[in-house]
Amino acid sequence: VQLQASGGGLVQAGDSLRLSCTASARTFISNFMGWFRQAPGEDREFVATISPSGGIPYYADSVRGRFTISRERAKNTIYLQMTDLKREDTAVYYCAVRTGTGDPKRRDEYDSWGQGTLVTVSA
Repeated sequence: VQLQASGGGLVQAGDSLRLSCTASARTFISNFMGWFRQAPGEDREFVATISPSGGIPYYADSVRGRFTISRERAKNTIYLQMTDLKREDTAVYYCAVRTGTGDPKRRDEYDSWGQGTLVTVSA
């Protein structure tokens, strides 16, 4: 499974940014797809995920209300719209495909990872 994530950059606190991740059509229509992030020296953590139909999103408590995950079938792409960014959102963001059948917020449910895209939020 090949995933292509993009959209990271350097922004100021309070700004918005949108990340994108494109997958193959087969992957896109069949699986939850999610976003995780890894800050320097930290473990990779769950950010958001969305069901194949797009009807069921899940969010980490730290981003709920600020981030929105969505998917666009015509482009086989998921998005992470990030608003009111904070310094603690600074991390490399990864998209991933869920192949497990358990809790879709668990990292070990995902075994296909795209290359990350760096988001840096300055004060």
